[in-house]
Amino acid sequence: MNPSVSWAAPAAAVPTPVYRISTLLGSLLVLATGLSDYLFWSQSLGLNVLVYLVFLVGAHLVLLPSHAPVRRTAGFWVALAGCLLSGGLVAWYGSGAAALAALASGLLLIGLVNQPPLRLVSSAVLTAVLGVGPAVRAVLGNVRAPRQVGGKLRRGWFYARLLGLPLVALIVFQTLFAVANPRYGTLSARFLGALGDWLGQLLDAISVPHVLFLLLCGVGAAGALVAVPVHVVTDYEVRFGEFIGRQRDGVASLGVRQPDFRRTDRRLLDLRKEWLAAVACFGLLNALLLVVNVVDIRWLWFGFVPAPDFDLTQFVHEGTYVLIFSILLAAGIMLWFFRRNLNFYQPGLPLLRWGATLWTGQNLVLAASVGLRNYYYIVHTGLAYKRIGVYAFLLLTVFGLGTLLLKIWQRRSAFSLVRLNSWAAYAVVLGLAAGNWEIWIAEYNLQSRFPRLDIGFLLAMPPRVLPVLAAHEAALDQVNYLAAADEAGYTVPIERAEAHRRLHQRLLAFRNAYPLQDWQSRTGANEQAYAELVGR
Repeated sequence: MNPSVSWAAPAAAVPTPVYRISTLLGSLLVLATGLSDYLFWSQSLGLNVLVYLVFLVGAHLVLLPSHAPVRRTAGFWVALAGCLLSGGLVAWYGSGAAALAALASGLLLIGLVNQPPLRLVSSAVLTAVLGVGPAVRAVLGNVRAPRQVGGKLRRGWFYARLLGLPLVALIVFQTLFAVANPRYGTLSARFLGALGDWLGQLLDAISVPHVLFLLLCGVGAAGALVAVPVHVVTDYEVRFGEFIGRQRDGVASLGVRQPDFRRTDRRLLDLRKEWLAAVACFGLLNALLLVVNVVDIRWLWFGFVPAPDFDLTQFVHEGTYVLIFSILLAAGIMLWFFRRNLNFYQPGLPLLRWGATLWTGQNLVLAASVGLRNYYYIVHTGLAYKRIGVYAFLLLTVFGLGTLLLKIWQRRSAFSLVRLNSWAAYAVVLGLAAGNWEIWIAEYNLQSRFPRLDIGFLLAMPPRVLPVLAAHEAALDQVNYLAAADEAGYTVPIERAEAHRRLHQRLLAFRNAYPLQDWQSRTGANEQAYAELVGR
């Protein structure tokens, strides 16, 4: 070895990040962070949601190449349309249902972009949530300190020590001159006061909550735009098929893939015994449900008039919940019996299918009876959010019973039912977001035929309801009983004068506060309501 040649260790290479962020993606991340802060800091939901969702959709369309697999899936375009629709509904109504639909649509879009093969709405939403952590780590992995940072820090420390002595001298002589010369002291005090005010305003502008919110916006931007593959949910979902396959493993036969020749003293329940149990179950429950439906049809469907002392609240609340639980339990029993090889038991399959179909039809009649109970409650007491929600749930229940029939007659799997019903639930959420429910509730409950009015419930609604309340103020003097919630949340009676005062106070507060709102928090319905109230 030549002694004149000295060996030196090679410089450590800078580790290359696993996920490389392009210039376009980095620019969109910065833009998304700043846009989120501008749109949502100290703002309520309104036009800002529509603007952000339009940006999110446009960003993904720009980032995704034309040959991306997700572009060829129907779910991606449904989620994209859902983002635009729900964003527009938030911009017009600003309701909680529209905000929920917008959140679900955004997460669904992000999850499908991350994993295009996903088939469940819940799986896509969960993938979007789980992808936030890897996306943030990917962004941080692309942030590297500039070279020669150590040398620059050492030079900075050198110049700081060099200027330290002059600064100390300046402070000492400034104090001496201010004490010796009163006029100079006054001028220096003004200068220091102005400097202190400026620093205070600067510190207020960069408040800690605002900085934390900005960091949260950055995390949200990374989770929304950086598609680091998350395979956890996809690997779990891919194991499930749309249809049931006949299971032939685990029996003592060389004709199966995994035979089991072990001796056992336990007698297995063969298909005939399981079929007999299913037939007995469907037969007995069909007979029982037939009696219940006949009683409901004779009692509720034709000429139902509650007695004066009839407890309509107990009749609807407890009865509805119990009947809904019975429908869900019936669906669970059918899923249990049709889970495996009973779907292929040809000698008794037709009878079993028709018995399950009859039971499904009777459950549809039971669902109609639940809807009638809810209808009678609305007719006699008025509308409310939960009573509308009961009909939304019944709509999903009817759809779910229809998919149960598909499972029975087409040998579909439970996964197929979950997939179909999850997309149906997403459609119902979008439908609920499209309804102007508060206006309809207020107009319905303010009818003079109702003896009781919960004015506190109506006054707690969004401002778009105020023109309706102002137009029907005379109804406050026509009802027999006015109620509102007290500080503890209990509904108590209130005087008519108090109801008028609360209404006028709410109208005045809205007229004064709405012009001061920024455009981000404004909605089309509130804008229309303000124009109507000002024009009165």
